[in-house]
Amino acid sequence: MLERTGVPTPEQLALCLPGPERARRGAVAVFECFEKIPCDPCYEACSQGAVLPFTDINDLPQVDHDRCNGCGNCVQHCPGLAIFVVDCTWAPGKALLKLPYELLPLPEAGEALSCYDREGKRVGEGTTVRVVRGRPFLGTPVVWVELELDRCGQVRHVRPREGGAGDGAAG
Repeated sequence: MLERTGVPTPEQLALCLPGPERARRGAVAVFECFEKIPCDPCYEACSQGAVLPFTDINDLPQVDHDRCNGCGNCVQHCPGLAIFVVDCTWAPGKALLKLPYELLPLPEAGEALSCYDREGKRVGEGTTVRVVRGRPFLGTPVVWVELELDRCGQVRHVRPREGGAGDGAAG
């Protein structure tokens, strides 16, 4: 499915997700990197040693989720926009998702957002908590989004809601 549609299968996703026990301990990076290409900025960006050394620069990143503190440094440095940080402990019934965002204008704190899944389908709403701007030419901005806890594994893109009142799609 990935090769045809760009959307990973549930089996591919299961290989990159932290276990439920780790997810219950707080913020953790999820690497949805499925293509073997010469790339390793995530390894260089991780000060926690959570991204394990590459045997070959074409290898897929291997992550020790227990070492990850969810800082999001890897998100900002991934040229493939394939890394997200999920915090399922953010607030009762809510999760925090840190995701790369390359569009302008950037959302602002408190801004209402429409949330989309990997296929581009609207799956709910969220609110911008913070925007971490990347350094010029060196990092992608990272948007922190508060959303419903049951949506954090689905949402991989957001965009501001028109007028803040929703865009009419079911969520």
